[in-house]
Amino acid sequence: MALTLALLIQGAQMLLVLALAPLLTGFLRKVKARLLRRQGPSLLQPYRDLLRLLRKEVVLADNASWLFRVTPYLVFAATWVAAALIPTFATGLAFSWTADLIAIVALLGSARFFLALSGLDVGTSFGGIGSSREVMIASLAEPAMLLIAFSLALVAGSTQLSTVAAYMASPDVGLRVSLGMSLIALVMVAIAENARVPVDNPATHLELTMIHEAMILEYSGRHLAMIELATFLKLLLYMSLISCLFVPWGLAQPGDWAGAYAVGAMTYIAKLGVGGVLLALFETSIAKMRVFRVPNFLGAALMLALLATLILFVARSI
Repeated sequence: MALTLALLIQGAQMLLVLALAPLLTGFLRKVKARLLRRQGPSLLQPYRDLLRLLRKEVVLADNASWLFRVTPYLVFAATWVAAALIPTFATGLAFSWTADLIAIVALLGSARFFLALSGLDVGTSFGGIGSSREVMIASLAEPAMLLIAFSLALVAGSTQLSTVAAYMASPDVGLRVSLGMSLIALVMVAIAENARVPVDNPATHLELTMIHEAMILEYSGRHLAMIELATFLKLLLYMSLISCLFVPWGLAQPGDWAGAYAVGAMTYIAKLGVGGVLLALFETSIAKMRVFRVPNFLGAALMLALLATLILFVARSI
């Protein structure tokens, strides 16, 4: 009975992140439009876009290989698994032993690897440009994420997310400069990984500036729907990761009554709402940078994460 209940709660988390991902993107677009004094699309517009793409026919290039056809499903599956492993409204779930920060970085890296290969598969110039830019971002973002994981491991003694969240919610953590550096580095990496302003503008499709969109120009129909849903999930994943690691309040604990899980779910939705508003405010108050300045932006995130790790390592050895 206990195992069945644990599996049901884990399945509820998987369905929750899948259902909320398009809504988060719709909410973010709505808030940005309101800040710019426009009406903006409906909150449910991302759901309509996905349904429209699922009903459309898939158009494939003549020289597209099997990799081009399989990549959308691989990207969606890896991103969904990574998003579902992060504790959202409860800790200690059935699969929490696999919810390791390094494993999540590996899943996201695998999805990026196949997406970059699919951009090169058809042989278009835009696909090659997008893949090269994506790999350039990955070469700095992934080391920064690993250093953030190491800094959290030095503080909490583990990279397992439930353990880190429990420690960060306890009064033992205190105020640490290194954790502030890790938080800033994680936010910078999240902005770059999700192709948000100032790294990229998801609302435009300019060939000379776009990064993520250049790799998926040849996709259509259900393939494009899978990639778009994976993009929605990735934004939710990073917001969930930030809330789990640095705002871990309201999470239900194993053995709590059913109301605690409901409160945790409502708290999680509220955290996503606050994160969406903050991201919309940031994007409307800053201009997009040139592509050649993106390495400097991610280099700063890498240095912040490295400094956080070094400070913690030196403090532990004294």
